[in-house]
Amino acid sequence: MYFLLTYIFAFLLLTDVANTQQPVVHVITIDGAINPASADYIHEAILKAEKENAECLVINLNTPGGLLKSTRIIVTDILTSPVPIIVYVSPAGSQSASAGVFITLAAHIAVMAPGTNIGAAHPVTLGDQKDSVMMEKATNDAAAFIRTISEKRQRNIQWAEDAVRKSISITETEALSQNVVDTIAANLHELMKIVDGKEIQTSKQSMTLHTEKAAIIITEKSFQQKILDILSDPNIAYILMMLGIYGLLFELYNPGSILPGIIGFISIVLAFYSMHTLPINYAGLALILFAIVLFLLEIKIVSHGLLTIGGVISLALGSIMLFQTDSLIEFVSVSWEVIIITVILTLVFFLFAIGMGIRAQKRKPTTGIQGIVGEIGEVTHDLRPEGVVKVHGEIWNAISFDGNLRRGTKIKVEGIENLKLTVRKLES
Repeated sequence: MYFLLTYIFAFLLLTDVANTQQPVVHVITIDGAINPASADYIHEAILKAEKENAECLVINLNTPGGLLKSTRIIVTDILTSPVPIIVYVSPAGSQSASAGVFITLAAHIAVMAPGTNIGAAHPVTLGDQKDSVMMEKATNDAAAFIRTISEKRQRNIQWAEDAVRKSISITETEALSQNVVDTIAANLHELMKIVDGKEIQTSKQSMTLHTEKAAIIITEKSFQQKILDILSDPNIAYILMMLGIYGLLFELYNPGSILPGIIGFISIVLAFYSMHTLPINYAGLALILFAIVLFLLEIKIVSHGLLTIGGVISLALGSIMLFQTDSLIEFVSVSWEVIIITVILTLVFFLFAIGMGIRAQKRKPTTGIQGIVGEIGEVTHDLRPEGVVKVHGEIWNAISFDGNLRRGTKIKVEGIENLKLTVRKLES
């Protein structure tokens, strides 16, 4: 009986401790473009918050926009999350632009810090312009998407649609007054006080937040997510592709270099992986490859610079067109600085590095058996017409094309066959 009472007391004590355990709030930070790494980061954070029974997941957001495909994945994860999601546009000076608007509006609670702004921004296209039909289809699709989100979260549907169609942006105070966000908080501590006690309806249940005294757990990106984030940058993808092309071509024209070939292969593989996550325009890729062909032809064909000019134009246009999206809310491109530097380096590379390699291949051999052809020697034993000659201090059997030659006569090597030189008398 004593042991039974002890067991019951211990069980009740542990249950009481569990019930009074300090609540926790998980916090992650998205600072930069929305891409596959961001989507994976948020997905994993939601799973972790659910597993650890977190009160909520706070997403500190500062983004200029990003990929629509990744945005859709994130919005789906937020709308179906069993854990309350708070999107907090912070710190001061941050923005939730373009794709970030969709993520903010999808949150159970949308919050902005003082000195922040929210809104969509149509990009200025640098490549070929979309036709009016495609632009209208893309706009209508994005508008319907954001209306669905706003209706689900009972936010300002008209403003949300205008953010897509008219590219309007507003401050945090305007967003609060227009029912775009739920509140304004200066910092995370203040935010935890404001949302404490709020009733939240998740995909699974209705729950009350207890956040004022909650422990904050910050979750950083994993190493793989950081690598993917870097590779999802279109500038990095572009640079890797060009490095890969340089390395492989240098190895082909200078066999045995090894290092350029290794670097080139790794860069090409990483570039393909990176481009797999980005919207590639194959017309732009074809122009870049065509530019490489023109540079190679310039080395072998005398065109007085015409092929080089064509290569520069093709490379520049291809670089601008390399990434092309089907939506007005996302903008993925290579920066002008990277394009200009790459074009200059490409010119230098092909006109000097590969050019030197090709010239080296065309250079007359100076070693081995073939290296002796064209050299000057002296007859050491009369050629009648066969005899012995000395070339570079070496004694060779030889046969004369000019008949008999006396000892001491200067000769020139015309060829070699079966280790016997064919020579002619050297004219003075």
